[in-house]
Amino acid sequence: MPRLRTDDGVELHYQEAGTGIPMVFVHEFAGDARSWEPQMRFFSRRYRCIAYNARGYPPSAVPADPKAYSQDRATDDIAAVIKGLGLGQAHVVGLSMGAFAALHLGLRYPGLARSLVAAGVGYGAAPDKREQFRAETDLAIARLRAEGMAVFGRSYSRGPTRLVFEETDPRGYAEFQAQLSEHSTEGSALTMQGVQRERPSLFDLADGFRGYTTPTLVIAGDEDDPTLEPALYLKRTIPTSALMVLPKCGHTMNLEYPDAFNRAVLDFVTQVDAGAWKRRIPDSLSGAIIAAKS
Repeated sequence: MPRLRTDDGVELHYQEAGTGIPMVFVHEFAGDARSWEPQMRFFSRRYRCIAYNARGYPPSAVPADPKAYSQDRATDDIAAVIKGLGLGQAHVVGLSMGAFAALHLGLRYPGLARSLVAAGVGYGAAPDKREQFRAETDLAIARLRAEGMAVFGRSYSRGPTRLVFEETDPRGYAEFQAQLSEHSTEGSALTMQGVQRERPSLFDLADGFRGYTTPTLVIAGDEDDPTLEPALYLKRTIPTSALMVLPKCGHTMNLEYPDAFNRAVLDFVTQVDAGAWKRRIPDSLSGAIIAAKS
């Protein structure tokens, strides 16, 4: 079972397939490396693909110290994977919690990212949603510890932004729900407390995002309501970004519509590798509606 060690001594389990330009997949709270299987199979035909389990997600280590879990640690772990495997610059694809970490990688380690995909990102990020998100997170942590992940996972997987997954693909949803229920109770609780609850708002990072030079693709599902406004904000703030919205799609987009997701990411990274991904034209931000301002 391949593992690598982070700077603070935490062992991370990873999977690898394919050869070529490296592509690193960073999972969401409710996922793990297995949830990237449709992408690993597709992209490993052309790229060197790595998916890893975050700290707190066995067979990666589950540190007992709450201080071992934070947004900075999650970001450092992506850097540890890229550096530890000698990848140089990698395309980094993140979903939800993984997308937050990918965006922070672009802020703190821009030299490690060939491009960034931030999918389903923004829960609790809007200024008027911060307290609601933290309150709901506190309740979820209490339930998680009281019930255990085997029980809590069944209710968490039925959050409002995941119901369309069950409707669209009951078989795929059942597999997702079963894998979620296998996660570590303590590792999940510590992740929710240290990474999710305490991460800074994306709206407080605007100055850093405006300075981005890394090509960035933001993807949202149109039924993933908590991410829609943050996705528009990122598009309007990151000068190297594009925004794609998948129709009739919820939060678990890479599993709900793997073909559409894969094709969108492939088109993006192909443009990046060809040197054809451009910054937004400054005059397109003039504020005019019809004609150019004189």
